[in-house]
Formats: sequence, structure tokens, C-alpha cells
Amino acid sequence: MEAIKPITATPRHPKKLRQRLTVGALLGRTTLHAALWIVALIQIFPLVWLINYSFLKSGDFFGNSLLKWPKSLEWQNYHNAFTYGSVPRFLLNSFIITTITILVAAVLSLMLSYAFSRMEWKLRGTTLSFIMLGMIVPIHATLLPNFILFDQLSLIDNPLSLILPYIAFSLPISTLIISGFLETIPRSIEESAVMDGCSVFGVIFRIILPMTKPAIATVCIMNFISWWNEFIMANTFLTSESFKTLPFSIMKFAGQYSSNYGAQFAVMTMIALPTVITYLLFTEQMSRGITAGAVKG
Repeated sequence: MEAIKPITATPRHPKKLRQRLTVGALLGRTTLHAALWIVALIQIFPLVWLINYSFLKSGDFFGNSLLKWPKSLEWQNYHNAFTYGSVPRFLLNSFIITTITILVAAVLSLMLSYAFSRMEWKLRGTTLSFIMLGMIVPIHATLLPNFILFDQLSLIDNPLSLILPYIAFSLPISTLIISGFLETIPRSIEESAVMDGCSVFGVIFRIILPMTKPAIATVCIMNFISWWNEFIMANTFLTSESFKTLPFSIMKFAGQYSSNYGAQFAVMTMIALPTVITYLLFTEQMSRGITAGAVKG
């Protein structure tokens, strides 16, 4: 007897089926790309609107048009921002405060991450949970307690009144990212270094630091974007012109009865451009640093 062959269902028109699948996939891909382009345009529109208004004259701001293309670029707005808005001085203050914040936060978060992921000690889990709680506490919720504390420590109108809270609120997310990245590094490398006589700090700064550069770069970029144009705490703790940061330049052109809107938009453009450029240049680096610890290998 001949073996019974299984009955298999075969499409009558395989070419038409493949064409339908190809057309469906192409339609889905086109729809997805169109949706992404719409989202991208919606996201980039505020920046275009900001730059557009920074080149308008003060009398051209009023009307029904959402965008007003200037007939001639009003560069005087940027000149006024630099001349009367104290932009160079405030820009230097912002750069110093932000640089100190991201460097100290990177070093501390690296040491904390190593302690939590590589060392065994009592209350390690409790301490880590306590630090991670900082991720759900808004920094401005601590405005009044910080003001009372800094007033007692005579730190009001001092850059440390900004640097210390910025560092404290940078540690939770920074520690989380670097800890995840450390899980991808084999422990045998550190064990070999310890056997060769390397101390704990030697392991951290001579072995771990070069290997965690992607995660540290991600942490520094995120903290820069977070603290570069922070204004509420700076406006609360800083009073003298010597320590004020870049967002204070906007207030230079705001009066009781009238404001120089062109200069204000010019200052806001100069505040926004560093963060936008930094994000565009290092967005791939940030993605790699954040997702590096997602899969342990």
C-alpha cells in the first residue's frame, strides 16, 4: 500500500498573495513614516517659532498670525541681549555651575554604582532604595526646606545653593544608569586588578572609569540638559548680579508697563540652542548608554 500523503493547503494564487502582502507592508510603512514626520514637525515647531520671533521688531509681535516672517532680520535684538542683558557674564556663571554639577555628579554616581553593584555590605538595599526615592521627588518640592537650610548656613546668594541641590537630584538617575551598565562588565577584570595589588579607588578610576565612558557621557548629557536653564531655584537663591545665571537675562527686558519682546526671544533662543545642539549631537550616545544595561551579557 502506498503511504498516505498529508493534505496541505496551498494558495491558489501565490503571486497575488505576495503582492497583497507587499502592498500592505508598504502602506503600513508609509503611514508610520508620515505619522513620525508629523510628530517631528510638531516637536520642532516651538524652536522654529522661537527663532522666528527673535528676529522681529518690537512692534511686529501683535496680530493674528502665528508665524511672522520678518522682511529684514532684526539683529539688534541679539546686540541688545549681549549689551544690556549681561549675557556674557550670566553665560559664564551658568557654564561654571553646570560644569561643576555634572562633573561631581558623574564621579559620585560612579562610586555609588560600584558600591551598590560590586560590594556586599549591610543595608545596601535599603540605602539604594532611599537614593532611588529621589527620582519621584520633584526638585522644586524642596524649595522651602532648602531655603531655610541655606539661610542658616549663610549660603543664600552663593553658587553652592544651586550646585548642591543639582548634584543631589542628579544622583538617583545617574546611579541607576551606571549601575545597569556595570552589570555588563565581567567581574574577572576587577578581580585580576585586585590580585595585582590595585586598591578599590584604583579599580574604580583606572579600570571601571574607562570602561563606563558611554554611561558616564549619557549621565553628563542628561544632567546638562536638566540644569542648564533651570530658573525657579536660581531665582530663589541668587540675588546679586555676580552669580545670576543665563535665564536672568530675560528679566532685564521685562518692565512694569512694557517689555522688549525681541530681545527676550533672542535671549531665549541663546538659552535653548546649547541644549538642542547637545541633544542632536549626542542622542545616539545617550541611547546606547541608557540601553546598555538592559541585557546582561
